[in-house]
Amino acid sequence: MTDQPKAKRKIFNFSLLRRVFHFAAPYKNKFYGSLVLAIVLAAIAPIRPFLIQLTINDGIKNDTTSHFVNGPGGFIIEITIIQIILLLLETGFRFLFTFSTASLGQSVVRDMRVSTYNKILHLNLTQYDKTAIGTLTTRTINDIESINDIFSDGLIPIIADLLAIFSVLSYMFYVDWQLTLVCLAPFPFLIVATYYFKESVNKSFIRVRNAVANLNAFVQEHITGMAVIQAFAAEKKEFGKFNRINKEHRNANIKAIFAYSVFFPVVELVMALSIGLLVWWAAKDVVSAVQAEKVAGVITAFILCLNLLFRPLRVIADKFNVLQMGMIASERVFKVLDNEDTTMRDGIVNAENLKGKVEFDKVWFAYIDEQYVLKDISFTLNAGDTLAIVGHTGSGKTSIISLLNRLYQINKGSIKVDDIKIEDFHLDDLRA
Repeated sequence: MTDQPKAKRKIFNFSLLRRVFHFAAPYKNKFYGSLVLAIVLAAIAPIRPFLIQLTINDGIKNDTTSHFVNGPGGFIIEITIIQIILLLLETGFRFLFTFSTASLGQSVVRDMRVSTYNKILHLNLTQYDKTAIGTLTTRTINDIESINDIFSDGLIPIIADLLAIFSVLSYMFYVDWQLTLVCLAPFPFLIVATYYFKESVNKSFIRVRNAVANLNAFVQEHITGMAVIQAFAAEKKEFGKFNRINKEHRNANIKAIFAYSVFFPVVELVMALSIGLLVWWAAKDVVSAVQAEKVAGVITAFILCLNLLFRPLRVIADKFNVLQMGMIASERVFKVLDNEDTTMRDGIVNAENLKGKVEFDKVWFAYIDEQYVLKDISFTLNAGDTLAIVGHTGSGKTSIISLLNRLYQINKGSIKVDDIKIEDFHLDDLRA
């Protein structure tokens, strides 16, 4: 079950997303509440630049009289009070948004972890022979925790950021569409940089996720088998293996850090270019004479709007990667949940008043494919009889007892207790 990065992955897998949101169905009020808060925050975003524009144009330059505050500067005081109230409201809404998305994610994570562990409890033991325990640990803990990011840092925050960008752009185009286009001229460079950043970080995240799974599996197995390692004086050899896996984990993280250290300065550069074009356009007196006296307010408002645009743009590519890594993690978790190699527990016979007759009839069994440990084994053991089974290590002594308890499923033949096939007994009764 080691996961290797695929050559090509779907950008968005809606079937996986539907399955994840199936776990969110009991918490739909939190989900819809988060979306409503995202819309409210998007609507609030352009109000502050508008109020700043109003303050400069009507309060400072024209000294507009306030309807509520008497005396000189009353209009500015009135706008300031409105801004403070607006800021407090926005802070409150953002807190509720962050808390509700994180709470939704943690609720989903709890339910998924319960379902995954319940599935692991009932998997056939052959699955544990094929799969490293550390890998299943990663699925139950690390991967499911990544699914939380779909809600807290992924899909819903991305929707909120896109709504905020649309809201701010709508305001900018409404105020001056020509100036807006001038400010957006450097954006193609940002789009290209965002694409390459997303691809680079995504590949690094996949490498990191695989390295984490390998580290977990390696450390768990070697701590469990430490007595064997020390008995064969293999500490140096195993430490070398650990260093190689750990080095891969470090290299993957460094590559992601390098992508971040390149991308964020590019964003700052594009923002500086946008502000430079904004100032140049105003300095060239392109704004009409009718609007000339309002240039100062427009420029200030646009600078604030550009900050509001670039704030989500700085992190939106990162959030897409977080979302995609959450989807990859959910794919791995659902592989565990979809595993049907479980032991059937429901039988039609209750194992009460057993006399104890045991019969193996031409039993064949292999742990892996057709590498049979038991070949055509037959014997009958009546109640009260004693049977001694001897043989070298690996000859199948333990396997016979495991099969009798249905810890594994036989490949051929049948096993009976009191002339009843063990598959017909209720499993818990049989083992008790």
